[in-house]
Amino acid sequence: MNQPLHFCELTSTEVVEAVRDRVLIWAIGGIEQHGPHLPLHVDTLIPQAFAHALSLDIHGFMLPTLPVSVRSLPQSGGGLQFPGTVFVEGGTFIGLVEQTLRSLAVLPFRQLVLVNGHYENESFLFEALDQVRQSGLLGTRSVLAFSWWSLVKASWVETHLPAFPGWHAEHAGVTETSLMLHLHPELVRDLRPDHDRPPRAGVYQLPLRDDASNQGVLTMTSSASANIGGLLFNHVREEIRTLVLDALE
Repeated sequence: MNQPLHFCELTSTEVVEAVRDRVLIWAIGGIEQHGPHLPLHVDTLIPQAFAHALSLDIHGFMLPTLPVSVRSLPQSGGGLQFPGTVFVEGGTFIGLVEQTLRSLAVLPFRQLVLVNGHYENESFLFEALDQVRQSGLLGTRSVLAFSWWSLVKASWVETHLPAFPGWHAEHAGVTETSLMLHLHPELVRDLRPDHDRPPRAGVYQLPLRDDASNQGVLTMTSSASANIGGLLFNHVREEIRTLVLDALE
């Protein structure tokens, strides 16, 4: 099978039986500045690629990617200090995800998998899922939700990224740049900004210091490569596949 299965290509008369006991896959993205070298929809393209791969691996149905996220934090490359970021407020995001899942819950799927690509989405995404779960609409069906970087093993990072600053600082850095060079090299500009003062995790600070980032980049990008991107993509793809199949047993 060389093409993913797209939920929206089904007709209304086909959809119930088509998704019965199958896996629904929903990529959750964002539109956010990613420095001078990466496009605004990095956080959409990367989880979408993992959702595409998972559909191929397990013959699950891909839902249309959600492209809008919650707002960026000030220390996430400057947050809203840079133009181009499009966001909704946290409560709106929770409501959008929750109501979408409620409408999907009437279908007889076996498992729901949500792949997140925007750092600040995570807690809001989990809250929406909890609200749907508490309503009883999901029953005992399998539900998985995760940010793609959460499945990167520490041993992989130690082997391939020895100077890694932590995922909180990996905005427009070596991993996202490398993944984009692997997935969409035509969208990556030639600039490779470096920033040697990554932010501390879990700190909200305003006003933003002048040296908080380098053009919206929080760490180093000069070491990024398509080769690293390919290795990382394949690593996470296999981790996702294993996680999903284990949860179905």
